[in-house]
Amino acid sequence: MNKQLYINEIQALFDEVQRSQIFEDQKTMSDAVSLFPVDEINSKYEKEKNVEGFDLKQFVLSNFDFLDTKTSVVREKHLPIDEHIEKLWDELTRTAYEERGTLLKLPKPYIVPGGRFNEFFYWDSYYIMLGLQVSGRVEMMENIIENCSYLIQTVGFVPNASRTHFLSRSQPPYFSLMLDLLFEITKSQNIYVKYHDTLEKEYAFWMNGEKDVDNNSAFKRVVKTANGDILNRYFDSENDPRPESYLIDIEDSENAGEEFFRNIRSACESGWDFSSRWFADGESIKTIETLNLAEVDLNCLLWHLEKTLSKSSSLQNLSEKENYFKKRAADRKQMINKYFWDEASGTYKDYHIKKNTTTPSEHVAALYPLFLKIVSKKQAESVAKNIEEKFLYQGGLITTTKNSGQQWDFPNAWAPYQWLGFQSMKNYGFDELAEKIKKNWCSNVERVYNNTGKLMEKYNAFDVETVAGGGEYPNQDGFGWTNGVYLKLKQN
Repeated sequence: MNKQLYINEIQALFDEVQRSQIFEDQKTMSDAVSLFPVDEINSKYEKEKNVEGFDLKQFVLSNFDFLDTKTSVVREKHLPIDEHIEKLWDELTRTAYEERGTLLKLPKPYIVPGGRFNEFFYWDSYYIMLGLQVSGRVEMMENIIENCSYLIQTVGFVPNASRTHFLSRSQPPYFSLMLDLLFEITKSQNIYVKYHDTLEKEYAFWMNGEKDVDNNSAFKRVVKTANGDILNRYFDSENDPRPESYLIDIEDSENAGEEFFRNIRSACESGWDFSSRWFADGESIKTIETLNLAEVDLNCLLWHLEKTLSKSSSLQNLSEKENYFKKRAADRKQMINKYFWDEASGTYKDYHIKKNTTTPSEHVAALYPLFLKIVSKKQAESVAKNIEEKFLYQGGLITTTKNSGQQWDFPNAWAPYQWLGFQSMKNYGFDELAEKIKKNWCSNVERVYNNTGKLMEKYNAFDVETVAGGGEYPNQDGFGWTNGVYLKLKQN
């Protein structure tokens, strides 16, 4: 049975399953595939749940399929790491031509991250594409772009991941950067013309509400400062526990603010779930205030989208649109330096909408302005110094300087930021630092692979004798973006 499953259709049953913790991982039930019509399952549940001897787990196993909830990776002993990754591309390839449970259908095959992440993820796919580029798998790169375009054209944006319960949020908007990767291979600017309409639609999603926002306030993903300047923030349209982390969210929400769930979900849109970066006190998830922040990474990515739209308009001789997006990009570049540059610390930080100042959190997203080459040499030197002194450890670049126990904090090193760090330093001629970032992280990946036969989701940059931890679930292996970034770094 291929009926699309929406969690709210089985809310009472779903609530009991998650609260009862009959599965070790809360994501298991959110990925389930119903074997019978939902109304039939609900009816059976209502009739049987109060009957003596009712076995909840057995009921669920009889009415749902859980075959596709986890990716298992087949390994050959002593295979060189690059050969292992080549095999992994095939093992992590999926198709979803039909709706299956909560899984959204997609027109083309795609690559999943691995482990418990057995669906298409947005920003992961860009870093996977880096490796596909090295592997010469151009068709799969094109597939990923086609899937993103399909989602933007059908639902208005690329969801966090390709499941029905992610239809309230996106992830960092990398679509325009994906086009650049394909252009590097094909050298055909037709790619920008082909997807011009898709680029416009994604931009409209992020700027939705711009006309309805007042000075010194925010609406959806748009922020207007006290001076009337436009910035963007991460946002989620729902304010309920996440299905994939349902009980965790409910327990964390005790004594928290009224928009706790939306703040949690909005942090998920950033990809950084979770980090002290989002916490008002820098310590506790109960103080999460994502909605009060405009983020440097998001605004840099939207600058790139605006620049790309100016280019795609120019290629079609759409001079009015070209000038419009050129101005939007120029304005945003100015705003990035006005609102996110912190002179005192000599680096980029997020901007607190209500306090009208940069936030105290020191984090590696400060790399984005360098990665996209929108800062002066002097600013780049300052950021590079900051990165080398505070973020670079024996096993790679950490994400923040704070050890909170959250997975997007010290001491973890994540693949995306090793590439961002390497490329940012190369962009401004800091070649020695770029090589150090590459060497430290790649050697960490190789060490773990030699010891375990696994490529992990994240790594411990501080203690290279151990593996990374923290977060809501165990460290996963597979792993899409690690494979991609490792191959790309080794090629450079």
